[in-house]
Amino acid sequence: MRLAAKGKGVYAHIMADIHSGDGPQELCTCSALRRATRAVTTTYDAALRPVGLRVTQFAILRLLQRLGPTPVTRLAAEAALERTTMGRNLDPLERRGLVRIAPGAADARERVVVLTEAGGEAIAAATPYWRDAQARINARVEPAAVAALADALTSVS
Repeated sequence: MRLAAKGKGVYAHIMADIHSGDGPQELCTCSALRRATRAVTTTYDAALRPVGLRVTQFAILRLLQRLGPTPVTRLAAEAALERTTMGRNLDPLERRGLVRIAPGAADARERVVVLTEAGGEAIAAATPYWRDAQARINARVEPAAVAALADALTSVS
């Protein structure tokens, strides 16, 4: 087993080195998907850097734009994130004034996330950069292949 190279995750290298018994080295599906996801995320994050957003933040803002005011728990479920992870992702968006988190109307313990006007403006500013990243990814990987992979992986989630 080799140690992780600079910028590479130790987990990915460990999983890439798994052998099945005495046979040839097998590709670890998890490791391959993690590497691909990291590369895609890096592409989108770099594209969105001029507007000061990460792709995860942009995705949350767009989700809020589509759903309207949404409880944190539902927003997390829609984004396929743990509630605590969603909370950590919302903190910088709230600090920047892109979302507002308010008590629920029916239950003050519930936290409802609202897209602010500044959040809508951030989406508008970021969308051309997101489209550029999308085009760059689609130039390297056919959208039909991505759709087929996503469809195939739904049974795992």
